[in-house]
Amino acid sequence: MNRGLKNRHIQLISLGGIIGSCYFLGTGYVLEQAGPASILAYLLGGIVVLCVMLCLAELAVAQPVSSSFVTYANDHISPTWACGVGWAYWLNWIVYVPAEMIAAGIIMNQFVPEVSQLWWAVSFGLVVTFINLFSVGKFGESEFWLSIIKIVALVVFSIVAFAICMGWAGETGEPIGTKILLGSGGFAPHGYWAIIMTMVIILVNFQGSEIIGLAAGECKDPAKSIPIAVRNVTWRIIALYIIPITLLISILPWDEATLTESVFAAALHRYGFDWLGYMFAFVILTAAISCSNSGLYGAGRALHGLSRHKMAPKFLGKLNHNGMPQNSIIVSICACWIIILLYTLDTSETAYTYLLAVSGFTGAMAWISICWSQYNFRKKMIAENRVSELKYKTPFFPYVTLFGIWVQVFCLIVIAFTDDLRSTLYAGVPMMVIPMIIFKLKQIRAHRAELIRNKTEL
Repeated sequence: MNRGLKNRHIQLISLGGIIGSCYFLGTGYVLEQAGPASILAYLLGGIVVLCVMLCLAELAVAQPVSSSFVTYANDHISPTWACGVGWAYWLNWIVYVPAEMIAAGIIMNQFVPEVSQLWWAVSFGLVVTFINLFSVGKFGESEFWLSIIKIVALVVFSIVAFAICMGWAGETGEPIGTKILLGSGGFAPHGYWAIIMTMVIILVNFQGSEIIGLAAGECKDPAKSIPIAVRNVTWRIIALYIIPITLLISILPWDEATLTESVFAAALHRYGFDWLGYMFAFVILTAAISCSNSGLYGAGRALHGLSRHKMAPKFLGKLNHNGMPQNSIIVSICACWIIILLYTLDTSETAYTYLLAVSGFTGAMAWISICWSQYNFRKKMIAENRVSELKYKTPFFPYVTLFGIWVQVFCLIVIAFTDDLRSTLYAGVPMMVIPMIIFKLKQIRAHRAELIRNKTEL
């Protein structure tokens, strides 16, 4: 593949995946379930994603390949696991990208009700398809500017929300303080256990940061760009998640949060900033295109990586004249359209939340795989006395790595005991296990064929 991604592209590609329309809309579900304690849920989620990114950075700098953690899992865990996690990751984006398109369709349908949500979703699918089929440089440039729009919007919201809290703006004319933050049942109206229960959706919101690992193989200077991107993850999470959400629940009662409207827009409408509320509708559209764009990029590269390791059909590993995995991208977007059509059978909020939760399971498995691969990789380097050769090392090994793994495992266990989310395992587990079984059976068949051929030759 062409190394056409610049340093500034890499920095904002991961950001494009983190801030999707599911952040602006899915936050409503988190606030509804956990109340003001959502701040702690997002903070814990931020710590988890930082651990994953630190592990990914070590691997991506040591092995800058476009297939990223599919290759890492193949080399450092097992080919069977790599097949399962690779297909699960691909399916993760095949589910998540339509969720973004559906979210955008919901917003556009409110402004242009004559056009159905389905047609808006398909239109966005066509846009991200064309962007991904151009050169990787064009993809990087589009993500750069789309991400800039989202950053500016969140900064503007934070400034306005702070002014409302201090009584400098809005229709109240007096400081709000903690009246809304601690009202309606206090800081944790549903108890602190709700923080853990909402972690699945939280981790979905943070998904996309790992795409810089997939982009490492197309980056001009991965040894320089990847560590910088990882170091920036911390302040991005604080500046673009923790601060805006803290200010949001300081001006909007948590029991007014819903999935039918962006909670950010609802908060602005509440204080007379209608024009800013409408602006956020445009921002959500931008976020949907951006996250779908980076998600399809990730899906295409994962499928291409699976093909390179003979875990997917051979034709999916071919590149077009621009060095793009065209066949993998086309197959991925077609699968996204199928999910969108399935959504038309149930247009309720339940379908949207379910899509997010299933995506959370498969995404969590990919993140666990990244940490596990790094753990085995570092152990091997220690055993061979080659740690000094690493250009980037995950700090506080193995504690950071093990924390990243076990917190996510704990969240998956919580899913199994949560009535609203348990059903996601019924779809999520087969997404990973079935490819592993098929791959293992093919391996056994190939091994038997080789034994028969060797006996014949003798």
